[in-house]
Amino acid sequence: MKQKCLHESDGQRTYAVVLQTGDEVMSCLLKFAVAEEIFAAQISGIGAFSDVLLKYFDWSSKEYLAIPLREQVEVASFLGDIAQAPSGEPAVHVHLVAGRRDGSAVAGHLARAHVRPTLELVVTESPAHLRKQKDEESGLALIVPEA
Repeated sequence: MKQKCLHESDGQRTYAVVLQTGDEVMSCLLKFAVAEEIFAAQISGIGAFSDVLLKYFDWSSKEYLAIPLREQVEVASFLGDIAQAPSGEPAVHVHLVAGRRDGSAVAGHLARAHVRPTLELVVTESPAHLRKQKDEESGLALIVPEA
């Protein structure tokens, strides 16, 4: 993983973060967020993966269902955020649309993926922290904007 701060002003930073073949996406992003002390940011990107584990939140069971993709896919959409988890650490949350060779797409919550050959991300930090709290109905840690 390589990174470069592209802009910094009034508590807002914008980074280019580039992952390379073999990098595991979610662990790299968490490592980056911890190192840079980022607690509120938007993430977008393009690239490709050698394998992916997506998850779908099943409302009735309140559990994530696994959607493994054991094939080369294009990143058609990579959108996410970084917020402060209830534990105080940065939490990375990404949704992905993965394009298959035949043009079909699969989407979900990104649990794990390995880059091949690149993943090019833009991370735009906000000067205010976003904090997550456990939602009693879903059991998930969700962002709660503070007044």
